[in-house]
Order: sequence, then C-alpha cells, then structure tokens
Amino acid sequence: MREIPVIVQTVLDEYITLFHARLPNRLEGFYLQGSIALDAYVENSSDIDFIAIINRRLSEGEAEILAEIHRGIAGTYPKPEMDGVYLMWEDIGVVDAIDTNYPYYNEGKLSYGAHFNAITWWILKKHGISMIGPQPTALNFEIDPQHLVEYVVENMKTYWVGRIEKIEQAMENMFQFTTEEIDVEIEWSVLGILRQYYTLKEHAIISKLGAGEYALLHMPEEWHPIIKEAIDIRKSVDRERFPSDRERMDATLLFSKYMIDYCNSHLSF
Repeated sequence: MREIPVIVQTVLDEYITLFHARLPNRLEGFYLQGSIALDAYVENSSDIDFIAIINRRLSEGEAEILAEIHRGIAGTYPKPEMDGVYLMWEDIGVVDAIDTNYPYYNEGKLSYGAHFNAITWWILKKHGISMIGPQPTALNFEIDPQHLVEYVVENMKTYWVGRIEKIEQAMENMFQFTTEEIDVEIEWSVLGILRQYYTLKEHAIISKLGAGEYALLHMPEEWHPIIKEAIDIRKSVDRERFPSDRERMDATLLFSKYMIDYCNSHLSF
C-alpha cells in the first residue's frame, strides 16, 4: 500500500473520528484520490482529494453538522485542505451526471451539485486508496480507456480553449495580477494541459508533476523553460528563468496554444 503523508493521516484520523461521533452509522466508504493516490503529494500545495460514501442522502440538519465538521478540521489544519464529495454506493461510476443532491466540500464550504467524469472514476478504480470500505479494484464499475480519451479531447476543445482565450484577454490588464496569482495560472495551465497530453498519448492518468516530467522527455526543447517554470512553482522552488511576469505569461500562452493545436492535430480522433 502506498504511504500516506503523516499530516494527511493526522487530518483524516480526526475527521473520521468526528464524523462517526456526530453522524454515527452514516459513513460506509472513504477513498483518497488526486495527487495522494497518484503518489505525487506536494506539501503546502496538494489537497486531500476524496470520495466519501454515505448510506443515504443527508438531511438539511445533517448537512449543517457535516459543514461544522469540515470547519472544525479546517480551523485546526489550514493545510492540506480537504476537497471531496459525498455519494452513495449506486452513484459510483456514473459518468457525465450532474445531481444537485450530491454534497461536496471545496475551498472551505459545503455545496451541492458535483459533476463527475471519466477521469474521476479512472483515478478511483486504478489508483484510489481505501481508508474505509472495499478496495477500489473490487468496486462494481469499469471505465473504458476510449471514454477517457473522448472526455479529454472534448475538454481540450471546450474548457482549455475557453480558458486560454480568457487569459489572453486578461493580459491587457497585467498590472492587476500579483506574482503569486500569475504563479497559480502558470502551474494550472501548463501542467493541466500536459496532463491532457499524457492521457491522449498513453491512455492513462498522471499527476501534474508527472505530466511535466513526461513532457520534458517528449516536448521540443524550446518549451522546456516554461515547463520547468511550472514544475518549480508546483514544488515551491525559487527560480529566475524569465526576466518578467509578462514574459512568463507570454510563454504560457504560446505554449498552451501550441499544445491545444498539437493535441487536436496529432492526438485527436
């Protein structure tokens, strides 16, 4: 079994204890996915991504108790943040479903309306870590690699094209952004697109860092500086690879457009 970071185990031990105490006999499964499941946890950067299984929908009062549990955990442990959804067993493996009855916790609040896709279930089935419940490989669902590829192709043509267009428009007001905000955008865009590239090439899922390292082996050297920049941001490593924030963002835009065009031309279907 993969080793769970000590701080993650500490947070989850307290969370699970609180859940059982305040909502007894409700939690039947708890699975880690995301960077922890992909063995790519980065301290002070990665979240605790999870899928929790409850045995019936939460009432309004129970949802408030759950929100209180999360607020208490977040108050004690600001980092790493928990980020996940509460489902029932029959919900697992459902692709492209939007259900307003799914509670999910993200960025400090409990909301409703989680959306699932092939990537969610692929990571759970292939890499998920069971804290409570059967091992992920024993769960009763399968994901066809072709569905994974189809989802990524559509995601590149919609979400990523739209996101890059918005960034380009925002570049007209660069003075509004802090260096830290630019760091976040570079990491998200460069490594996010490279994760899509990896999936289209290998029909599998990889972490952000893994995608960056993979790209350094497969991408032309002209793109290595911005890829290394994104990797260093992810690792919280100091670097001085570009003279200005403007040039870093210009490189990010050029690379993102190149990758979208490349994937659509060479790796689509």
